[in-house]
Amino acid sequence: MALPLHGIRVLDLTDGLGESCGRYLADLGAEVIRVEPPTGSRSRHATPVVDGISIPFALHNANKLGITVDLDDEGGRDRFRALAATADIVVESLGPGVLEDRGVGANDIRGATPELVWVSITGFGRTGPYRRWVASEPVLYAMSGVLSRSGAPGAEPLLPPPGLVEGTVGVHAAWAALLAYYRRLETGSGESVDLSAYEAMVHGFDPGFGTQGSAAAGRSEDFPRDRPNAAEFYPVFPCKDGQVRICLLARRQWRAMFEWLGAPAEFADPRYDTIPARFAAAARLRPLIEALFAERTQGELVAEGARRGVPVGGVHSLTEVLETEHFAVSGAIVDAEIAAGRRARVPSGYLRIGGERAGIRGRAPELGEHDDSVSMRSVPASAVRGAGRRSPDTAPLDGLRVLDLGVIVFGAELSRQFADYGADVVKIENTNFPDGLRQSKRGAALAASVAWGHRNKRSLGLDLRSPRGAEIFRRLVADADVVLANFKPGTLASMGFSYAALAEINPGIVVSESSAFGDAGPWRTRLGYGPLVRASCGVSALWRYPDNDELLCDGATVYPDHIAAHVTAVGVLASLIERTRTARGAHLEVAQADTALVQLGTQLVVDGLRPGTVRATGNSDPDAAPSGVYACRGEDEWCVVTVREDREWFALCEALDRPDLAADARFATAAGRVADRGEIESVLAAWLREREPGVAAASLQEAGVPAGAMARLPQLLDDPQLSERISFTTIEHPLLLAGLPGVARAAAFTEIADPPVRPAPVAGEQTRSICGELLGMGAEEIDELVRAGVLQPPPSDASTQLAVVAEVRTGTVVDATGVGR
Repeated sequence: MALPLHGIRVLDLTDGLGESCGRYLADLGAEVIRVEPPTGSRSRHATPVVDGISIPFALHNANKLGITVDLDDEGGRDRFRALAATADIVVESLGPGVLEDRGVGANDIRGATPELVWVSITGFGRTGPYRRWVASEPVLYAMSGVLSRSGAPGAEPLLPPPGLVEGTVGVHAAWAALLAYYRRLETGSGESVDLSAYEAMVHGFDPGFGTQGSAAAGRSEDFPRDRPNAAEFYPVFPCKDGQVRICLLARRQWRAMFEWLGAPAEFADPRYDTIPARFAAAARLRPLIEALFAERTQGELVAEGARRGVPVGGVHSLTEVLETEHFAVSGAIVDAEIAAGRRARVPSGYLRIGGERAGIRGRAPELGEHDDSVSMRSVPASAVRGAGRRSPDTAPLDGLRVLDLGVIVFGAELSRQFADYGADVVKIENTNFPDGLRQSKRGAALAASVAWGHRNKRSLGLDLRSPRGAEIFRRLVADADVVLANFKPGTLASMGFSYAALAEINPGIVVSESSAFGDAGPWRTRLGYGPLVRASCGVSALWRYPDNDELLCDGATVYPDHIAAHVTAVGVLASLIERTRTARGAHLEVAQADTALVQLGTQLVVDGLRPGTVRATGNSDPDAAPSGVYACRGEDEWCVVTVREDREWFALCEALDRPDLAADARFATAAGRVADRGEIESVLAAWLREREPGVAAASLQEAGVPAGAMARLPQLLDDPQLSERISFTTIEHPLLLAGLPGVARAAAFTEIADPPVRPAPVAGEQTRSICGELLGMGAEEIDELVRAGVLQPPPSDASTQLAVVAEVRTGTVVDATGVGR
C-alpha cells in the first residue's frame, strides 16, 4: 500500500503525553524515528504493564523505528543535530528548557535548518503562568471543563475513561505538524509549533464553547453549577443478555418508538414529540420501555429498532468489543505483534485510504533497536521543492477549494479546520434536507453552533438530488481539491458521486467519507449517533461509577464527534501532501467508532490479554495513589490529584507538611502506596477539604504534584493561562445579539497567523456569487435555476434581516453575498 506520508522523516522525542502523534504519522506512512536516552524513556514503564510489557508504550510506538541518543553528551548532541538536518518534522514533549539548556532546542536546530517543522507538546504550553505545571489526564479533564459535566447530579463528579486525553492531544499535534509541513511545501519555510494539551482539551475534546449539534439537545447552555441529569438523554435499559441504549432525537424516531410500545394513550399527545417533554416524563415512560425490552436480546432489539427506524445499540463490555464480528470484518481490530514474541488483539488504526487500513504494521521498537540502521540521508527534496512558490505570509491552505457536504458536529468541525487556515470551503446545503446543526433554540435567529462551526465558510444552496443540481456539483468538482461527506455508507454513490465517478472528472480530487461504523462490516447500515457509537465501542461501559453498572455517565458529551473530525482532517491533509508529489487524489473512509477504539486501545489490549479484568475504575487510578477527585472548601468544589511517581509522592508529603509519611517505609514505592492507599487518601482528602480548589491546586503544582481544580465552563474565559495565551477569540455574527467565545487557533505557531473570524453564512447566502464566480453563470441563468428550485439562495427576508441587523450593530450594511464584511 502506498501511504500518503511515505518519504517524510519525523524525529519523535515525546515521552508519554503526545506519543500517539508520531504513531498516527507513522500509520500514514512517515518514517518516524523514536529518539530515547540510553536508559530509555519513562513511558517504557507506563502502566498498565502485562508480562513486562507497557501496553501504552507498545501501542503508541508501533510502526516507529527506535534509536538512543545521549543529549547530555556532546557527541550525542552532535548526532541529534545531524539527524535533525535530515528530518522534515521534529515532535518533542520534554518541557520548557530541557532541550534549550543543552543547545538543541527549536531555535538552535532551526537556526541551521530553517525549513524544519518543530512541534513542541507540553501540558499547558511553553508560555503563561502554568507553563511549568505538571499535566496528567485527570488534571486535564478537570481543568478543561470536561469533569464538571460528567457524573450524576449531587454526586462526586466522574472522570471519563483514561486514554481519551492522550489521543486528543496526539491528533491535534499531528494536525498542527502537517499544517506547517504543507505550508513548507508551498513556501520552503519551516515552523515552530507550541501545542498545549490543556488547550487541545478545552477546544478539541468536547468544547463547551464550540459546535454542539443536535446531540446536545437537553444539555443546558446556561452552565449550571451541578452536573446535568444526563442519564435520560440517551437512556440505557436492561435486556435479556445485557443492556441497550436508545437515542430518540427526531420526531419520526419517537413516533416509531411510540408505535413499538403499542401506542399508549398517555403518550399520544403531540407534545411528547419534543425531547424536553419526554425527558420530563421519564419516570412514567421508562417502565414501559423496560417491560418491552426485558425479554428480548440485544441482537433482537437492535434489529427490530433498525426495522422500525428507532436508533438502538448494544452497550458492550471490552470483551464483547474484542469479539464483535463487525470490528474484525472492517479491520478495526486485528491480531498483531505488540512486543517481541507477543501478540494481542489491538485496534489497528484510525482510517482507510483506498480501501486499505492505514494502521499497525510493526511492533514498537526495543530500546536502541535501530541504532545501526537509521541512515543519515541527504536533505529531503521536499525541503526546497516549494521554496518561493508562495509568500510565507499566505494562509497555509490558501488556494484549496473544499466542497463540504458534511452535517451536524462532525461535518462542521472537519471542514472548519480547512476554512480557518485559508481554504475556500463551500458548504453545500439543501433546504429540503436541512443540516441538523441549524436547529436553533428559544427562537434564536441563528444557532450558536452554526456560528462556531461554520465560520470562515461560504454557503451554496443546491438541490443535489435534481439532475441539474447534480450537474452543477460535477462542474464544481472539476476545479475542487476536496469533497467531504458524512452520510450513511453508499449515499454518495447512490447520488452518482462515488469516488470513482468524481475521479473521472478530476483525478486529483480527495474524497473523504465518514459514518458511524464505516462502510465495511455488518454494522455498516446501522444508525450511528454518538451515544450509540460510545456504547458499542466500550466507552460507555467504562464511563460510569465502579459500583453502579446501571448508571452510565456519558450522556452529556458528544465524544467522539469533534476528535474524529480532527482525525479525518489529518488524513485528508496527508493525502493532499501526497498529491503534491503524484498529482493523484485519494479516497478516505472513516468510521467514527474507530476513533474511540484507538483511543481506548490500552484497555482493550489488556482485556484481551487478561479477559474480563478491565472494568470502570471511576476516579481512582488502580496504579497510582493517592489519586482521585477530592472535595474542597465550598459548594460542589473539587480538585483532582494524581501521584504517579516517587518524586511526586515526596513533593506531596512536603506540601502537606507530613515528613512522617515520606519516611514511612510502607509508602516508599508506588506499589506500597496503592496497597495502603486508604490512609494517605484520607490525609490528602482532609487537607483539601479546608482549602479552595484553585489555591490548593496551585500550591500542589508549585511543589511538582499533578493537581487541578475542577473548572466550570465560564471559569475558562477568565483562566490566567488561557487569557495570557489569548486562547479564545470572539465569534461575531449579525444574527447574534452578542459575540461568542471560540477557539482562536489550532496551536500557537511562530509564523502562521491566527485564523480570521468571518461570520458563518446563513443557508445559501453565497449561492449567487459562487455560481457567478466559479461557474460563470449569468444572472438570467441563476434566476431560472432559482425558480426551478435547483439553486437556493436565502429567502429575501433573511437577506434583509442580515443587512438590517448589521446596520444597527455596525453602522454599515452587509449584503447577502458577504460584500462589506
